[in-house]
Amino acid sequence: MAAASRSVLRRALLYVPGSNARMLQKSRGLDVDCIAYDLEDSVTLSQKPTARRQITELLSQPRAAGIREQAVRINAVETGLALEDLTEVLKGKHVDTIVVPKVNKSSDLTFVQDVITHSGRSGIKLIALIESARAVMDIRSICLSSPNLSGLIFAAEDFSLDLSLTRTPSLTEFLFARQTIVTAARAFELDSAIDLVCTDYKDPAGSLTQECISGSAMGFTGKQCIHPLQVPVVHQLFAPSEDRVRDAVKILVAEKEAERLGKGSWSFGGKMIDRPVIEAARGVVKMAEMAGMGVERLWEEEKEVKPE
Repeated sequence: MAAASRSVLRRALLYVPGSNARMLQKSRGLDVDCIAYDLEDSVTLSQKPTARRQITELLSQPRAAGIREQAVRINAVETGLALEDLTEVLKGKHVDTIVVPKVNKSSDLTFVQDVITHSGRSGIKLIALIESARAVMDIRSICLSSPNLSGLIFAAEDFSLDLSLTRTPSLTEFLFARQTIVTAARAFELDSAIDLVCTDYKDPAGSLTQECISGSAMGFTGKQCIHPLQVPVVHQLFAPSEDRVRDAVKILVAEKEAERLGKGSWSFGGKMIDRPVIEAARGVVKMAEMAGMGVERLWEEEKEVKPE
């Protein structure tokens, strides 16, 4: 996905159980792009009323400094619990996004959007979890179902269950679904395409690193996390390296000089520079700025760069 099209940075989306009061409060001290307070898989049926109340109370507190986006993962529309979830958590002043699980058809998102609209809240984004063969096949109508849809998430475990797949370290069994999700997110100009969970949360430098590298190369913009230890690794590997940001800054500085000199065609670093290269550089710089990577320093250091 071209970084230039993004208005929201979601490198890591961390799930926090809504039924665990200690973890909810502890989460406020984290530095993370997006926290999804969970009402679904991590909360038993008997605990859901308590989880709703605790999440709503937390979302009524002043925003924590390190959390860029506060989301709630509700229960699937098909469970009949989504309306209760939304009715309660939309009372929270600082809910930014609703994560909708098991989205199989466009009407799932339409239902959630209608509830939000009738609540009088505006500006709340939606992220859809793609978890089934039907969802992958109906991805176009899902992406067109709500103007507030901001991202897609691939849920590998439920997808495996639906198709009777066995997850392997190579993840090749998910290739078609993952490519479909990335392509749809880009085609419909969504902010995020978020990759599958790495279940080995005790080895962030091992399998998590490899999954981040391969997911980023495929076009995913971020990854789901199930433990805070995963977040720093995901943030690092779904952000451009400093060398890449520096090269992008150099291209943009040289472009300004080329424009001043009236050069319609020019080269840099032994390569011809055209409009797609320039736009890609803008996207890299924008992502670096959103990630707080200190781009201002690079602009100053590279201000004398000239086109070749």
